[in-house]
This record gives sequence, structure tokens and C-alpha cells, in this order.
Amino acid sequence: MSISIISLIWLTLWINMAQLQQGGPDEKEKTTALKDLLSRIDLDELMKKDEPPLEFPDTLEGFEYAFNEKGQLRHIATGEPFVFNAREDLHRWNQKRYEALGEIITKYVYELLEKDCNLKKVSLPVDATESEPKNFIFMSEDAMTNPDKLMILIHGSGVVRAGQWARRLIINEDLDSGTQIPYIKRAMDEGYGVIVLNPNENYIEVEKTKSQVHLSSDGSDEPAEKRERKDKIFKEAKKRRDFYEKYRNPQKEKEMVPLYIRMIQREADVRNKVTAVALTDSVHNVWHQEAGKTIREWMRENCCNWVSSSEPLDTSVESMLPDCPRVSAGTERHELTSWKSLPSIFKFFTEASEAKNSSPKAALTRRSHRIKHEEI
Repeated sequence: MSISIISLIWLTLWINMAQLQQGGPDEKEKTTALKDLLSRIDLDELMKKDEPPLEFPDTLEGFEYAFNEKGQLRHIATGEPFVFNAREDLHRWNQKRYEALGEIITKYVYELLEKDCNLKKVSLPVDATESEPKNFIFMSEDAMTNPDKLMILIHGSGVVRAGQWARRLIINEDLDSGTQIPYIKRAMDEGYGVIVLNPNENYIEVEKTKSQVHLSSDGSDEPAEKRERKDKIFKEAKKRRDFYEKYRNPQKEKEMVPLYIRMIQREADVRNKVTAVALTDSVHNVWHQEAGKTIREWMRENCCNWVSSSEPLDTSVESMLPDCPRVSAGTERHELTSWKSLPSIFKFFTEASEAKNSSPKAALTRRSHRIKHEEI
């Protein structure tokens, strides 16, 4: 197989380099020559040899899969779950096939949000020009008019998009555990307006043209030496990314560049209007993200993080960071934390809403028992 041949070529070259680097000046010259040889190898062409084309169906039917009445993805003919290793010894091809299926799943979930959950798709920014990159979110009819409560759902980082918690769960488990649909339906049943955000869809890719060159993001008044150092770091990082991209996607013919969608921050509005925030195995860090004192205090009083743990659901989990209370999600699997903690999260929201509507003292009492273990 071509993959084995390629691996053997690289292994041989790296072994030779390691042996040469252990010698004296002559060996170092040979090492330099070998590095030069490596840099001139056309990795694109090497990877393409004998590998099937990276061309896949653009519908579930084309993949011969469908969701059954339980929301499970099954093969139309055999009824079996999805098989990742469709072709032995072709991991990269299987991965690209999986990613292609994932894109179809994303569109499928979008359809469910509109048809099954009765949400409407709204483009952002609301004042975008016709040629400007745009994002979109999903909203219930009463999202902007509900006088009592509004639930905003935000997925995690990675490949997931609006309406998803984990692509892996959607494909290998079911729609209930992998999507936000159970949250949406329960929220509507309990009188919430609903907004489903789409923060990972924050840029579009367009084909790179000759006129598109890297421009430093620094101001023109920055010292030239500092700009040059940053440019050097940028170029080295880009070289590593390009090398990896050639391995990951050798048949990609076009170089793409991102066009970012406009974004804004409204810290004060969030602190004043948001009653409670439920996090599920969040990997945020208040120090790395330079959260100020007011944000840290607000998080301790208004947030709770359901983390992966072997402890029963809602058991307090100690943390070294003074960000917000942490409790067990009742599962050790990161991707299942949103699904397993659903009933507890809705109870948390109900308590927060009742405390806010009663009195400040009641709100303080409700919060204090959650943050005791977080005090330093």
C-alpha cells in the first residue's frame, strides 16, 4: 500500500538524519544536505500515489446511511452503525470520509432546528453589506419578545456547529446525546425563548489570489526590529501548518485564506442581563483569558461548571482555579457531559430565576452554598 511505502521512506530518512547528527563536522554537512533533500521532496505528489480520490457523497443517502426512529445513524442495507475504517490501511482517506459525512450531519441538524424545533435562521451581522462575510444563528419566534426568560445555547470549540454538542455522539450514538435539540424542546416547554449561537462559524474561506499577501496586524509605529521578529515567527508557523496540511490533505489543489466575520464584545450587557450560566466540562481559564476582577466575581456568583467525573451527578468537585463552582456531570466522558447534566442544569436555571425574582438576599443565599468550596 502507498501509505506503508511513504512511512518507510520517511522512517529511513529520519533514521539517517539521526545517525548523521551524532557525528562530527562532516556528518553535520551531510545532515544539512539531507535536510535540503527533504525540503525538495514533492510531498503532494508522493502522497497522491495510489490513494483513492478524496471524493465523497454529499448526502446521507449517498453514504447509504440514515437516522432511524431512535435518532441513531444506521446503514440502510445492513442496519449496522457507522464504520470508520471503510478501507484498511488508509487512515487519512477514512478520516476525510468521516469529515465529509460530518459536513452532511451539520446540514441535517440545521434542517432539524428549522423543521423539528420551529426555529428561524437569522443572518449576522444584522447590518452586513451584500458582499460582507456573514454568519447565522437560530431563534425561536419569541426570542426577542419573551418577557420572562431566554435560553442561549453555545456549543464548544472544534468542528461542531449550531445545534450540536458532539459530532462523534451524533454519528456513533444518537441525535439526543449529540445535539442541543433536547435542550431546545424542554426550554420551549418551560416557557423560554431560545437562541442557538454558531460561534465556530466565524469566517469563510476564499481562494487565495496573487494580490493577497500577509500584512502585519501591528501598527506602523511599532519598531522595525519587533515587526521583523513577529513576521519571522509567523512565517515559521505558516511553514509548519502548510507541511501538516500537505500530509492531511494532499489532494487539495487550491490555497485558501480566511475572511473573518465582524464580532463585538458587550461585557457590561452580559453581566447585567444574564441570570445564570451553565458550563459543561468547559476548558476556559480566567488567567489565560485575562478575565478582570468583576468578571471573576460575576462568574463565581452566576456560573456553574458540570465537569466530567466519576462522582454522582451534582457532587461538588474541587478546583484550583477561583472561577466558578464545579460539580460532577455524572459521566467521565467529556462529550456526554451536556447530555447527562441536562436535568440538573434546568433545575439550576429555575433556582436562579426564582432567586432573582424574590430578593437579592435569597439570591446571595442560593449562590453561597455553591461557592463555599471555591473560596481561597
